Formats: sequence, structure tokens, C-alpha cells
Amino acid sequence: MSSGEETTRTRGHLLTAHDVTVAYDGTDVVHQAAITIRPGEVTALVGPNGSGKSTLLRTVARLQSPRTATLTLAEPGEETVDGLALTAREFARRVALLTQGRPTPGGLTVRDVVEFGRYPYRSRWTRADAGGADAVRRALALTDLTDLADRGAEHLSGGQLQRVWLASCLAQDTGVLLLDEPTTYLDLRYQVELLDLMRDLADDHGIAVGVVLHDLDQAAAVADRITLLRAGRIIADGDPEDVLTAERLTATYGIRIDVDTDPLTGRLRTRALGRHHARTGRLSTTS
Repeated sequence: MSSGEETTRTRGHLLTAHDVTVAYDGTDVVHQAAITIRPGEVTALVGPNGSGKSTLLRTVARLQSPRTATLTLAEPGEETVDGLALTAREFARRVALLTQGRPTPGGLTVRDVVEFGRYPYRSRWTRADAGGADAVRRALALTDLTDLADRGAEHLSGGQLQRVWLASCLAQDTGVLLLDEPTTYLDLRYQVELLDLMRDLADDHGIAVGVVLHDLDQAAAVADRITLLRAGRIIADGDPEDVLTAERLTATYGIRIDVDTDPLTGRLRTRALGRHHARTGRLSTTS
């Protein structure tokens, strides 16, 4: 994926959520959570399956209705606004969400799908969108899809389609970008390039990026701040070095996890140790 001079926005929004409680069928699954996603930073939500990280992300993106929540948005130098009081269109001009499991659109080109991201800027009666063509072009370039722009989306691989939906979110041109397990279906190259793109959006363009990740090493590599959840509660939030400790991760995941520093990168490195972790290779002999 490309970065260079391509950009989606020059200023991000500060997204702050407090007292977020979400219930399914009358049972709370997220309990009084609080999270802040800051302009120019990447915040990673991590935790075991069922810990509530995707639910929390979807709730602050207003895709999931909370039982209780306070949500505010503020652009640098601008007045803070109530994120829950904004219209859907007003909110979508500030916050974009890449969800899991988006469908494979039939009969549409890659460019058509990316243009879906421009819906907050179009009225119900007209498709006029002064900045639309440039935003779509930038989004295609950022996700390395320019050469595929006229290909039918149904002919793409799962990884390529994931990049198309990401490009649609980038074309939405928001100050906050939320991504729910975005590396799913991507091969190693595109996983790494997606992580790099998240850092570019935060570092070069001031976007506030929030991302759900399963891979702890990816989270440690990309995030300025990590929010660790277990059973719907935030149990730690802060710098990766403070959150991703061996003791805390072992208790959270229910399996021994060692943490050290990668001598090549200087970043945190985790290793989950199963029953066979001490197994060594054995030479076999034949007669």
C-alpha cells in the first residue's frame, strides 16, 4: 500500500467515550467502559475472544446501541460535540468504521465500491460531490488498488476485497478511523502494509485510529496506546510496555505468555507457551 503525498485528511478528531455499557438479551457484555482515541495516535483494543473489544468499537462507532454511554468528538481548536446527538450523516463525516465480514458486492467495480464511502457527502436527491473524485483516487492509491479500479469486485480474492472496503472507509475522509480486525484474510505482506498505513494515517495526517487486533505483537508494533479487555471490562489501558506484561497477559488469556524485547526492533515480543513449548527437535536414524 502506498503513502507518500496521498492523504485523506490533515486533522483528526478526539473521540472520547465514557460509561459504555452494552447488553445483549438483557445481559451486560460491556461494563462501564471508557476509551479515548486521540488524533495522531493508534489505539489498539486487544483481549481474548468474547472480551467485548469488537462490541466496544462498534458501539463508539454508533453501530451498536448502548444501554448507557457518553460519546464526544472534538477537532483540534473546535468545540466539543455530543457524538450521540449528531445525525447519522454528520457522524459519518467524522467517524468511519471498517467492520468484519463485509459482503462481496456483485455487478460492481472496485471503484464503485470505494465510492460508497462518499455517501455522507451526497444528498438524497443528487449524487453531486465536489471532493468525491479526488477522495476516491487517494483512497485507491493508499490501498494499492489503482490498477484494479475497473475490475469487478466479485472477481477479487478475500484479501483484495478487504482492501477495497478499507479504501471505501478512507474515501469517507473522516478524522477518526476505526477498524475491527482489519488484517483478517490478508497475507503477511498486506498485513504489514496495513499496519504501516495505519501509522502513516496517524503520523502524517493526524487521524485518530482505533483498531481491534488479535495479534499482540502487531498491537505492540503499531499502537501508541493499548486497551486490554477481559469479560467485557477494561483491565488495563496505557502504553504497550505498561499493559502487555507477562503476568497480566497470562491472567487474561489463561495460558502462560512470556514477554520480552525483540533485539532487532526493540519492540515488545510475546510468546504463548503450550504444553509442548519445551519440545526440541530430535534426529531420526534409519538402519
